[in-house]
This record gives sequence, structure tokens and C-alpha cells, in this order.
Amino acid sequence: MSQVRVQLPDGSIREYPEGSTSLDVARSISEGLARQVVAARVDGSLTDLVAPLQGEVAVELILLKSPEGLEVLRHSAAHLMAHAVKEIYGGKVQVTIGPAIDTGFYYDFYAPDHVFTPEEFEAIEAKMGQLASANLPICREELSRDEAIDLFRSMGELYKVQLIEDLPNEMVSLYRQGDFVDLCRGPHLPATGMIKAFKLTSVAGAYWRGDEKNAMLQRVYATAFVDKKELRSYLTRLEEAKKRDHRKLGRELDLFSFNDEAGAGLVIWHPKGAMLRTLLEDFERREHLRRGYDIVQGPQILRTDLWKTSGHYENYRENMYFTEVDEQSYGLKPMNCLSHMLIYKSRKRSYRDLPLRFFELGTVHRHEKSGVLHGLLRVRGFTQDDAHILCTPEQLDAEIKGVLRFVQDVMGIFGFEYEMEISTRPEKSIGSDVDWESATTALMNALKDSGLPFEVNEGDGAFYGPKIDIKLKDALDRRWQCATIQCDFTLPERFDLTYVGSDGEKHRPVMVHRVILGAIERFIGVLIEHYAGSFPLWISPVQAVVLNVTDNQAEYAEGVFQALRDAGIRVRLDLRNEKLGFKIREAQMEKIPYMLVIGDKEMADGTLAPRHRSGENLEPMSPEAFVRFVTDECGQFH
Repeated sequence: MSQVRVQLPDGSIREYPEGSTSLDVARSISEGLARQVVAARVDGSLTDLVAPLQGEVAVELILLKSPEGLEVLRHSAAHLMAHAVKEIYGGKVQVTIGPAIDTGFYYDFYAPDHVFTPEEFEAIEAKMGQLASANLPICREELSRDEAIDLFRSMGELYKVQLIEDLPNEMVSLYRQGDFVDLCRGPHLPATGMIKAFKLTSVAGAYWRGDEKNAMLQRVYATAFVDKKELRSYLTRLEEAKKRDHRKLGRELDLFSFNDEAGAGLVIWHPKGAMLRTLLEDFERREHLRRGYDIVQGPQILRTDLWKTSGHYENYRENMYFTEVDEQSYGLKPMNCLSHMLIYKSRKRSYRDLPLRFFELGTVHRHEKSGVLHGLLRVRGFTQDDAHILCTPEQLDAEIKGVLRFVQDVMGIFGFEYEMEISTRPEKSIGSDVDWESATTALMNALKDSGLPFEVNEGDGAFYGPKIDIKLKDALDRRWQCATIQCDFTLPERFDLTYVGSDGEKHRPVMVHRVILGAIERFIGVLIEHYAGSFPLWISPVQAVVLNVTDNQAEYAEGVFQALRDAGIRVRLDLRNEKLGFKIREAQMEKIPYMLVIGDKEMADGTLAPRHRSGENLEPMSPEAFVRFVTDECGQFH
């Protein structure tokens, strides 16, 4: 009998009878290991545990508790949920797609005569539990395209038919568990009994294939974990996330709103929200000037010919808005880089002028599909803290490292931890292989020299260059994409940007595109959820509120209010004829850092009694002393 030669990750070689599986490999090592594995990587490709092995292969066993194992678990749980839904609702529902995602999984259902509600989740979960307890084997099958189309058409699953018709393969794979069958590449768990901890979380609308012209589906979100302890921990974090939801807090704190009359994805800033973003923008201007940036400003619309020169028209057109002025086509800018290049090109440049660092708090507009809009985190109009550095190739390394230090400093100020990721050349891109290689190497070397660990995200760079993405970790350990550093040899070429070198010849500069906070709107959304609306004193839109106990102190309270405001404190006055406890509770709900209570004693002593929003009472102090107190707490940001 011929043998299968299996190389394990430690380099050892084992031989097994032909037809043996990765599960057999796991059992040969230990039964305990066999109970922990859910899939295998065979010669670099993920496969089911029970797929037969042939010839000489490298096998890596995937444990349930690994990130890849959790993804397999969640993908199988998505099939389990679809199975349960079909058991309950039968022909009323058609299944479409159900992938694993970072937070769990979802499945999209077409159910024109039924609307899923959270009240039904318990029944679906109960049915999932029954199917899991039955420990149904999850078996892979392969059919020809025509056979698979006939099968799903006979089942009334027309969305599966569409998917198969669009596949180029002559053969397609299916997975069966009991009487449920689904189109899928896999891999999956060996049996449903391994799915022990799951929870349905929400339901939302989603267009078929993300296209607004297609039918509206119902997307049921859920999650699954290895055990119930991990699930409970996640659900606790989820509840905390709901409390911190920036859309909810934005309404409660009166920071911003959206209005259908204005248009989807367009933010309307209320006084306190506008103050918050003004404080952030003023901070940004100070920090950029301190680091040698020049503040510039470009127009909102630019002629379409310019967007064709840059490559945006060809590669980014679907995300842009266009208009016509004097029979000329114009594009509303989705990015700020073109104006900055025109500034550079407005005069001759010498190597002695470089590097040039142009900074703009530039408002841009991008056409995002309505289905992906999400509060401040995904909008159509937003302001970027955008800068473009034009430098010589020899200066590139130092400039990238300077931006990395800038990011580190700013994230430290806000208390964010972060992760780095390099995104490489996508399929749809411009520029030469040599330039892309040079740009990618420059980014990697800068990170390595700075001692910053990073992951590589293949094929997710901008169309004109690779980039470093900095992902913030908030108080709930969630990741948010904000800061970005992009290295670009291509646009300077397209716009024929040059400088005169020390040799008297013309040379091409390199451009670094970078943002520190990213979109101001998105960063504020992240800040709201990170701080749960309780902002640090230096960026609190209202730093203190003056509260009188009775009308007797009204005149003195007005004087205190005026003195504090004149000293630069962002203060509010509350003289309403309400009980003090009511006014304090209301100020705490608004998350105002300090409530300044004034009664007869404070009026007699010429003081005020500060109370922190946490409930802590401070010693009475004079208005002048409170100004010094706020100044000290705000530090360099006062």
C-alpha cells in the first residue's frame, strides 16, 4: 500500500496509509490534540480535517482556540443559523451568503413576506441548540456547476443559483449537515456538536451584493465563541459598547445630528460639537506649525481634467461627485493632494527648499453607498488633517520617521495604544513596479528602524502607493483605522514635479501623503466611544457650569461666571429655579467636568465649591484659584 508523507511544522516527517486525513495525523500525535483541531493547512491551503491526503504534503493543524480556528467555528455557526432559520420558516426564506467577520458572523436572508425581529432570536437560538446537540456531521460534496444549479433551483434557492452561475469553476463545493445544504468553499468543523456558545445580536438591511438597485435582504448578525465564558465576556463588552455608541451619546450630549432634509452622511454640528472639533483643529494647527509644516488651503472643486491627470478619474471616479460650471466639468475633491501639488508647481524649487510640508484641514466629499454610512464613522462629507511632504529621495526615510514620531506623540496625548500595518500594491493601481518596490521598502525600513512591529496587508494600498495604516485600540480593545502614511513616487511623475539638485539638473521629488487623526468626524466618533462622552478637561466643550442654590446668589453667580469666561474657561451659567440636586444630576448627565456650586457661604467668602462629574467634592476656592486649577489640569493645552 502506498504511503502519504506528511511534514509537520517542526520539520519532522511522518508516514500514513494513503487516504489518511489531517484528523488521522492529529490522532497519531494525541487524542487530546484531535479533540482540539478543527481544520488543517495543507501545502498552504486551508482544508477540512477529513479531506484525504495524497503524496508528500506539509500539514499544519488548526486549533479551535487559534484565530483561524475561531473563524472556522464562526463560519460553521453561520451555516447552523441558516439551517435553523430554514427549519423554522421553510420556504418563506431564501438563503444568500453567510461569512465570518471580525466580531462573529452574519447571514443574509431574502424574506419578502417576513420581517425578522430581535424577539425571534430566542427561538432561532433554541433551534440552533437542538441542531448542535444532534452533532450532525458536516460533509463536503463536489458537484458540477450544472448539477449544483439544478439542485438549488429545485430547492427554490434562487440566490444560490445566481452565485453558482457567476462562478468560473466547472466544479463547485457544497456542505451538508442533516437535510440542510449550502454552497461554500469551506473549510468547516467536522460536526455541529463543536458549536457550543453562540448568540444572535442584531438585524439590519443589506442590498444583495451591496448594490442599491438590487433586492433588500435582511442581515442577521450573531457571534460565536469556543465556550460560554468567552461569549459572556464578549456580550458584556457589547453592552458597554451600546452605552458608548457615539450616535446615542451625540444626541444625548447635543453634539451633532443628521437630517434627511440635508442628505444622508452629512454631519450637522451643534454648538458643543462644533466647539469640540474647533478645539481639536486648533490643537492640530499648533502641533503642525511646531513641526515645520506650512498651512495651505485648496478649492473644493477642481477641473475634471486635473483628476484625469492624477488618475483619480480612472481609478476613483465611482467615489466622486461631479458638477458643471461654465460648460466645464469639475470634480468635488475627495482628497487634498492635487492642490498641494499645484502649490509646489507654482514656482521653481531647489533641493535647498526641500522638504516642503503642506498641511490643510481640508474638507472632502466621497460618494459612500447608503448601506455603509454609520454615524460619524462613515460619512460622505468630512475634514481630514491632511498633509503632503515633498522631499528628495534621500530625505524620505527621515520624513517617514518624523511622521511616525508625530503619530506616537499624538496617540500618547489621547491615551491610545495602536497597531501598525503596511498595505501593499492593489490590483487597480498606477505607477511602475520599481517605484512601488522603492516606496514599500521605504515604509518598511522606517518601521523597522523605529522598532515598531507591523503586519503586512497584501493588496490593500492606495491606487498610487503603499501605505502604513495605524489602528487605534480604544477602551473596549476595539480597533479603529485613523492615521495613515502613504509613500508616492507616481503623482509627482504625473504632474511633472521637479527640483533643481546640487548638480544643477532637474530631479523628481517624492511625495508622502499622511494624516494623523485622519477624518476629524471619524476621530471624534472614536473619542466619544473611547471616553464614553466624558472628555478630558482640555477638549471638553463645556468645562464647568456655575450653579446657584437660591436666587439670593444669582448676582454673585453671574459675576463668577463672567470672571471665569473672561479668563478663558468654557463655562455655562444655570440660574434656573430648580433644586440644586436636579441641576447637578443634569450636569452630570451632560458629562460636564466641574459643577461650581454657590450658596450663601460661598457668596460670603467670595469662593465657589467645585464638584467633579464623578461625584467628588473639592475644597472651596476662589474663582482665580479655579482658573489656575483648570490651567494646571489642562497643561500645555490650555
